[in-house]
Amino acid sequence: MSTARPAKTPALIPVTILTGFLGAGKTTLLNRILSEQHGQRIAVIENEFGPESIDNDLLVQERGEQIVEMNNGCICCTVRGDLVRILGELKTKRAAGELAFDRVVIETTGMANPGPVCQTFFMDDDISASYMLDGVITVVDAKHGMQTLDEQPEAQNQVGFADRLLLSKADLVTEADLQALRARLVRMNPRAQITPVDFGKVEIANVLDIHGFNLNAILDIDPQFLAPEHPDAKVAHDHDHHHHHDGEACDHPSHSHHHHQHDDAIKAFVFKSNRPFDPDRLEEFLGGIVQVYGPDLLRYKGILYVKGSPRRLLFQGVHMLMGAEPGRAWLASEKPSTKMVFIGRKLPQDVFTLGLEQCLA
Repeated sequence: MSTARPAKTPALIPVTILTGFLGAGKTTLLNRILSEQHGQRIAVIENEFGPESIDNDLLVQERGEQIVEMNNGCICCTVRGDLVRILGELKTKRAAGELAFDRVVIETTGMANPGPVCQTFFMDDDISASYMLDGVITVVDAKHGMQTLDEQPEAQNQVGFADRLLLSKADLVTEADLQALRARLVRMNPRAQITPVDFGKVEIANVLDIHGFNLNAILDIDPQFLAPEHPDAKVAHDHDHHHHHDGEACDHPSHSHHHHQHDDAIKAFVFKSNRPFDPDRLEEFLGGIVQVYGPDLLRYKGILYVKGSPRRLLFQGVHMLMGAEPGRAWLASEKPSTKMVFIGRKLPQDVFTLGLEQCLA
């Protein structure tokens, strides 16, 4: 009998996307991550070089980009070209033994929408064969966050895409202002854990290896988002009837119950049901929804109860890209149910809810 073992496939290199609006504190956080004694070698790709940049020890300078070797063994390069090309070059140099790193952090420019960066890891076969997108970390400035979210659509995108939200400069605002900002962030993205950070000091476990794009990762939804008194917690509950009361999904600002209700374009909603989905109808509906609303769908994720399957179906997507795979079997002690969260720009919640209800078996 042969005892030969199959060749071990090399582990994928984890990638973290670090985003946040101008001045939120991304570079402070990045410097903190790089100087921490976590024993990991990190390649940093920056697509802006501001005055605060970390290019302190330039060792190599090439036309088109710079690769910087830091004193703690980190590598840094600026993106002046295509992200795919730079990731490819890093992979080639790593394979040849010219560069040694365990993971990649991409710091996006403060004005960037993280969406296209995320999609790179799913669209390009060479990249997805070598790299694994671990998560999107968004830094929000507690002092200027409200104003930035009011004025900058990019800042709203950054919140919508996040797996973790880090609140910087929390010491500069009152507790009431901090809670108001937190409540707003929860309305926009109830699946991102929110953590205050002081001068970039943060547990490494909060930003690295969070498995934000892993289908098996827990679908966390902030319980505050589902609280019944919450003005935006219009959850589609398990009901067998399909009628809606007039105005039920109305988000018009004139219906505001608060003096400071911010009418954000990026919002989240949750769909829940105890009834199983008909798999064919669901696939057809989701395919259509992604075609029509894909550009405005930032992140969506769910645990689905599907008729005829003893297992939960794990489902998630970014913009037009959607994937699903079977998860663990439902336990005898569990009541199978569906929970899905959609985060996007001006999504018609009533259309999604009604469509999903019509896919129930």
